[in-house]
Amino acid sequence: MSGQTKKKKRGGNLSLVFPNRMYTFIIPAVAMFFVFWILPIFQLFYYSVTNFNGINYNYDFVGLKNFIRIFENGTLTNSIRITLIYAVMIVLLGNLIGLAVAMLLNMKIRAKGLFRTCAYFPALFSAIVVGFIWSYVYMPKSGMIASLLNLIGMNGDAFNPLGNFKTALYAIAIVEVWKAFGTTMIIYLAGLQTVDESLLEAGRIDGCTEWQLIRKVKLPLISSTITINVILNVIAGLKAFDYAFIMTNGGPGKSTKTLMFQIYEIAFTDQKMGRASAFSVVSFLVIILITVFMLYFLNKREVEL
Repeated sequence: MSGQTKKKKRGGNLSLVFPNRMYTFIIPAVAMFFVFWILPIFQLFYYSVTNFNGINYNYDFVGLKNFIRIFENGTLTNSIRITLIYAVMIVLLGNLIGLAVAMLLNMKIRAKGLFRTCAYFPALFSAIVVGFIWSYVYMPKSGMIASLLNLIGMNGDAFNPLGNFKTALYAIAIVEVWKAFGTTMIIYLAGLQTVDESLLEAGRIDGCTEWQLIRKVKLPLISSTITINVILNVIAGLKAFDYAFIMTNGGPGKSTKTLMFQIYEIAFTDQKMGRASAFSVVSFLVIILITVFMLYFLNKREVEL
């Protein structure tokens, strides 16, 4: 009896004390979130109204001069235009290819697991590895595509998409799609596997074609999955930096200088951290507005479906 009483007392004490103690476990996470997220955001807004160069802390308050300057010289509008074109390509190509591959791999075919693994394989590489690989693929004269063009009798020596300001942005967008479509495909595949097969069978009995089943049954039922993939691709497109930096260094000219690349160049090449901070603030607001608009539009579309 005495042992049971002790156990009950211990259990009772734990039930009374634990709710107060469990909040202490979130303190490290909250502290890290504050130090590495909240504090830098406040510093960003603060430096955006100064002439801080990133090295010397003897800086002055300049008000809105940094914001006025980035709007006056056209740098902001050009980088926004480039970034939006890039994001649109990522969203359209990434989702179309990801959805098409997911539908193919959701069918009853042999070695389905192997094909799924192969489709997802590019997503396992880092952006640096992918950028260097595709730089050799796109290389003029001796690159893989140029060699194939020479092999079939075409002029592969003239093939240089990264060196042409008209094609460079589209070339690196294709690389982004190639790497990321596997992740998009996996998300679509998970959504397609939740579709009740009995609904599809009922549609086939009623005389629906496969295209009608996709348009009228499958797509409406995975509308939330489409929303997730579109938002993820929009965010990936708007924060594009790595492939432009690795493959073209923003060139040729300014044809691949996205928002993030422009911020990097102003901050670390020109050493104008204050102006880069102002650029970041405007970019932050643009990305937030676009993301909120897309969420509103897509969620409204889900309700209508």
